[in-house]
Amino acid sequence: MNNNIIIIGGNAAGPAAAARAKRENPQANVILFEATEFISTGTCEMPFVISKKIENYKKIVLFDSESFFQSKGVRVYTNHSVEEIKRKEKKIVVRNIKSNDLFEFDYDKLILATGSVVKKLPILAKGYSNLFYLKNIPDLIKILDFTDKNDVNSVLILGSGFIGLEVAEAFSEIKKNVTIIDIELQPFPGAEPEIRELIADELKANGVQFIGGIPYQFIFSNEKITAIKVDGRILEFDIVISAIGVKPNVQLGENIGLEIGKFGGLKVDKKQKTSDPNIFAAGDNTEVINSVTGKSDYLPFATIAYSQSHVAGTNSAGGNEFSDSVVKNIAVKVFTKTYVSVGIIEEQAREFFPSTKSVSALGFSKIKVMKDSEKIFGKLIFEKATKRILGASFWGADQAAGYGDLLSALIKLKADFRILENVNFNYTPPISPFINLLNILGKKANELQ
Repeated sequence: MNNNIIIIGGNAAGPAAAARAKRENPQANVILFEATEFISTGTCEMPFVISKKIENYKKIVLFDSESFFQSKGVRVYTNHSVEEIKRKEKKIVVRNIKSNDLFEFDYDKLILATGSVVKKLPILAKGYSNLFYLKNIPDLIKILDFTDKNDVNSVLILGSGFIGLEVAEAFSEIKKNVTIIDIELQPFPGAEPEIRELIADELKANGVQFIGGIPYQFIFSNEKITAIKVDGRILEFDIVISAIGVKPNVQLGENIGLEIGKFGGLKVDKKQKTSDPNIFAAGDNTEVINSVTGKSDYLPFATIAYSQSHVAGTNSAGGNEFSDSVVKNIAVKVFTKTYVSVGIIEEQAREFFPSTKSVSALGFSKIKVMKDSEKIFGKLIFEKATKRILGASFWGADQAAGYGDLLSALIKLKADFRILENVNFNYTPPISPFINLLNILGKKANELQ
């Protein structure tokens, strides 16, 4: 019987894994350690605290140590950093961050839910008083505290991925002047070229300056980043948010020789077990199997972490559950538009499927005569030889998110794209179009055969 189950990490995957382990084996001694003072937080919601669409950060902290114990029966130690795993002895060494005292705890099964860490530009590694990241609640509090205590008018955001775009919109909504800079020529690396152009247009239409593909130089003064020099111009800023991406937080696992995958994440089997049979892992510190390619991939998304955590928690307590392969299905709001990407993009598809083809089309969110009808751009990626749907991207009205969900299911089933032409979509003028965009894409793909 696995009586001592220890979970390291308290953000998304950790608490879910802990709760599931305790449910599977109520007699188990389940303990969770978290290095910050917060557990079970809604990190995806953090930009909306900056924009004040969410009242304050406390609204996205779902549990504290006491309430989690009362609700789930799991002991939680916040402000406790796990310094070392003694694999042979099946012990962990934990530091109380406030007192600096060290303790050892025995485990029968261990779950690593250490998540990811932000990537940092080497030139900014030492830190500056107006430079911030947005990875967790302490990061958010630092940003809010700085903006409350200082006269902040101009914001520089490094990176134009998910966090970069969402933070740009957040600051724009509270009337700050926002600039995004990226080494790429167009925003949102990893999106289809057509979508990246549309994102650039939307940023410009909403007053956000995007600078891409141009060398730049930081200007420092008094331990602050005061400006950047770009294309012969000096642009001054009050606050800088670095959002250039994340990478798996695997240092503890690496230190004890756990197997690391191609993308730097822990390799796990379908039971979320690492190369050590007594150690499981779940969340952004692991790699997954991409349903489209059948290969390892790194997809650090909260929904995937949550699903993995249930499997890891159950199995650590003696259960027998399995993780499935994953279809990437993402959506992000960019001011008035919604961007959705599901499966793989065309560039990726061509690496794995020689007969890759694509079609694109414009549809409408509602019948065109409705005043609030909006255009939706869609691009469908498929394999000509097998007619299998490989991916799709959408840009426009909120309905695009629903298209992504439907296609995610079809991609998981390795469905033939011809089904899209024959799906019987609903129609009512104030809600949906007479001819659905997915019907149009299916018809165009069929005509391309």
